[in-house]
Amino acid sequence: MNTKIFLSLIVVLVVLGVGGAVISSKKAAGPGPLDATATCIQNSGAKFFGAFWCPHCKDQKEMFGNSVKLLPYIECSKPDGSQNDLCKAENISGYPTWKFADGTVGTKVMTVEELAEKTQCTDTLPKK
Repeated sequence: MNTKIFLSLIVVLVVLGVGGAVISSKKAAGPGPLDATATCIQNSGAKFFGAFWCPHCKDQKEMFGNSVKLLPYIECSKPDGSQNDLCKAENISGYPTWKFADGTVGTKVMTVEELAEKTQCTDTLPKK
Protein backbone atom coordinates (compact mmCIF):
# COMPACT_ATOMS: atom_id res chain seq x y z
CA MET A 1 0.00 0.00 0.00
CA ASN A 2 2.78 2.45 0.86
CA THR A 3 4.46 1.74 -2.45
CA LYS A 4 1.30 2.75 -4.35
CA ILE A 5 1.06 6.00 -2.42
CA PHE A 6 4.75 6.72 -2.97
CA LEU A 7 4.53 6.04 -6.71
CA SER A 8 1.36 8.13 -6.99
CA LEU A 9 3.09 11.00 -5.23
CA ILE A 10 6.06 10.78 -7.61
CA VAL A 11 3.73 10.80 -10.64
CA VAL A 12 1.90 13.88 -9.31
CA LEU A 13 5.19 15.71 -8.67
CA VAL A 14 6.49 14.89 -12.15
CA VAL A 15 3.25 16.09 -13.77
CA LEU A 16 3.34 19.32 -11.75
CA GLY A 17 6.99 19.87 -12.61
CA VAL A 18 6.48 19.35 -16.33
CA GLY A 19 3.37 21.53 -16.32
CA GLY A 20 5.21 24.30 -14.50
CA ALA A 21 8.09 24.15 -16.96
CA VAL A 22 5.73 24.38 -19.94
CA ILE A 23 3.87 27.34 -18.46
CA SER A 24 7.15 29.06 -17.57
CA SER A 25 8.58 28.59 -21.07
CA LYS A 26 5.41 29.97 -22.67
CA LYS A 27 5.65 33.11 -20.54
CA ALA A 28 9.29 33.58 -21.56
CA ALA A 29 8.42 33.24 -25.24
CA GLY A 30 5.96 36.14 -25.26
CA PRO A 31 6.63 39.71 -26.33
CA GLY A 32 8.92 41.88 -24.27
CA PRO A 33 8.85 45.60 -23.48
CA LEU A 34 12.04 46.12 -25.49
CA ASP A 35 10.86 44.39 -28.68
CA ALA A 36 10.76 47.65 -30.66
CA THR A 37 14.20 48.68 -29.43
CA ALA A 38 15.79 45.28 -30.13
CA THR A 39 14.21 45.22 -33.61
CA CYS A 40 15.46 48.74 -34.30
CA ILE A 41 18.97 47.79 -33.16
CA GLN A 42 18.90 44.81 -35.50
CA ASN A 43 17.56 46.89 -38.40
CA SER A 44 20.31 49.47 -37.83
CA GLY A 45 22.93 47.00 -39.06
CA ALA A 46 24.52 46.50 -35.63
CA LYS A 47 25.93 43.08 -34.75
CA PHE A 48 26.33 41.57 -31.29
CA PHE A 49 29.11 38.96 -31.11
CA GLY A 50 29.22 36.71 -28.07
CA ALA A 51 29.87 33.25 -26.70
CA PHE A 52 27.54 30.89 -24.85
CA TRP A 53 30.04 30.55 -21.98
CA CYS A 54 30.60 34.32 -21.56
CA PRO A 55 29.11 35.76 -18.33
CA HIS A 56 29.21 39.33 -19.71
CA CYS A 57 27.27 38.21 -22.79
CA LYS A 58 24.70 36.65 -20.48
CA ASP A 59 24.44 39.97 -18.61
CA GLN A 60 24.00 41.81 -21.92
CA LYS A 61 21.25 39.44 -23.02
CA GLU A 62 19.44 39.61 -19.67
CA MET A 63 19.04 43.39 -20.07
CA PHE A 64 16.65 42.69 -22.94
CA GLY A 65 14.53 40.04 -21.20
CA ASN A 66 12.08 38.39 -23.61
CA SER A 67 13.21 40.77 -26.36
CA VAL A 68 16.65 39.12 -26.53
CA LYS A 69 15.44 36.89 -29.37
CA LEU A 70 15.27 40.00 -31.60
CA LEU A 71 18.86 41.13 -31.08
CA PRO A 72 21.38 40.69 -33.91
CA TYR A 73 23.29 38.09 -31.90
CA ILE A 74 26.08 36.06 -33.49
CA GLU A 75 27.42 33.06 -31.56
CA CYS A 76 31.20 32.97 -31.88
CA SER A 77 31.97 29.86 -29.88
CA LYS A 78 32.05 26.31 -31.11
CA PRO A 79 30.85 23.61 -28.68
CA ASP A 80 34.46 23.00 -27.62
CA GLY A 81 34.88 26.69 -26.68
CA SER A 82 37.08 27.63 -29.64
CA GLN A 83 36.14 30.50 -31.92
CA ASN A 84 34.32 29.90 -35.20
CA ASP A 85 35.63 31.11 -38.57
CA LEU A 86 33.08 33.93 -38.94
CA CYS A 87 34.20 35.62 -35.74
CA LYS A 88 37.86 35.05 -36.60
CA ALA A 89 37.24 36.80 -39.94
CA GLU A 90 35.53 39.67 -38.08
CA ASN A 91 38.60 39.94 -35.77
CA ILE A 92 36.51 39.43 -32.64
CA SER A 93 38.94 39.20 -29.73
CA GLY A 94 36.64 39.60 -26.72
CA TYR A 95 33.02 39.30 -25.70
CA PRO A 96 30.63 40.92 -25.90
CA THR A 97 31.62 42.88 -29.00
CA TRP A 98 29.20 45.20 -30.75
CA LYS A 99 29.89 46.32 -34.32
CA PHE A 100 27.84 49.24 -35.56
CA ALA A 101 26.89 50.34 -39.07
CA ASP A 102 29.06 53.46 -38.77
CA GLY A 103 32.14 51.22 -38.36
CA THR A 104 32.62 51.78 -34.65
CA VAL A 105 33.07 48.91 -32.21
CA GLY A 106 32.05 48.50 -28.58
CA THR A 107 33.80 45.82 -26.53
CA LYS A 108 31.83 45.89 -23.30
CA VAL A 109 28.39 45.33 -21.88
CA MET A 110 26.42 48.35 -23.06
CA THR A 111 23.25 49.63 -21.46
CA VAL A 112 20.03 49.50 -23.45
CA GLU A 113 20.12 53.29 -23.56
CA GLU A 114 23.71 53.34 -24.92
CA LEU A 115 22.78 50.84 -27.62
CA ALA A 116 19.63 52.78 -28.52
CA GLU A 117 21.62 56.00 -28.80
CA LYS A 118 24.41 54.41 -30.84
CA THR A 119 21.90 52.89 -33.28
CA GLN A 120 19.57 55.91 -33.38
CA CYS A 121 16.78 53.93 -31.73
CA THR A 122 16.09 56.16 -28.73
CA ASP A 123 12.53 56.82 -29.87
CA THR A 124 11.77 53.10 -29.43
CA LEU A 125 12.67 52.98 -25.73
CA PRO A 126 9.74 52.37 -23.37
CA LYS A 127 8.45 55.52 -21.74
CA LYS A 128 9.34 55.82 -18.07
